[in-house]
Amino acid sequence: MIVQISSGQGPEECELGVALLLRALQKEFPDIEILSEHTGKEKGCYRSILFSTEADLSFLEGSVQWICKSPYRPHHQRKNWYMDVSVVPEVKNVTIEGEIRSETFHSGGKGGQNVNKVETGVRLTHVPSGITVTSTAQRSQYANKMDAMNKLNVILAGQTEYARASQAKDAWQEHTKIIRGNPVRIYEGKKFIPKRTEKREGAGNI
Repeated sequence: MIVQISSGQGPEECELGVALLLRALQKEFPDIEILSEHTGKEKGCYRSILFSTEADLSFLEGSVQWICKSPYRPHHQRKNWYMDVSVVPEVKNVTIEGEIRSETFHSGGKGGQNVNKVETGVRLTHVPSGITVTSTAQRSQYANKMDAMNKLNVILAGQTEYARASQAKDAWQEHTKIIRGNPVRIYEGKKFIPKRTEKREGAGNI
């Protein structure tokens, strides 16, 4: 699954929230792999981050609220900052086959002895941009190639959309609009402590 965390048109505090949310999710889901990122105004902050994981994070789609006094503007009255989490659907036909260099390797890890005997891991490089993605989650080389191709397509499509958005600000604002009501998660303070978590089958509160 490919997921995007975005600060939308929010200020620096929301961009910091994106970084803190990613860090919190990485503790819950250690297999998270960063695919692309757009840095924010302050060091260590992000306007958006795109990542992949084997976990089903569809329960997190929506807005995440962070309640904290601004670390950048001490006298600012606002304490509620919002980030958006969205699942990115598969993207087709973005890359051109001749622009992609494919490599295989022994992926190791889970999947039985087959992954250690056969080069099931796949690494794809988009030659014009230099973007490289890998996939080892599946047991077959073909399945990993399809997974890697989807990751690459999503990254390239995202970059194209981001470039277009820079030229059409209104379209970008619509694309990154965050719904601030009924957040799926709430965090508090500089330590980003969870206040409330969503209910999902087979999972407890953090």
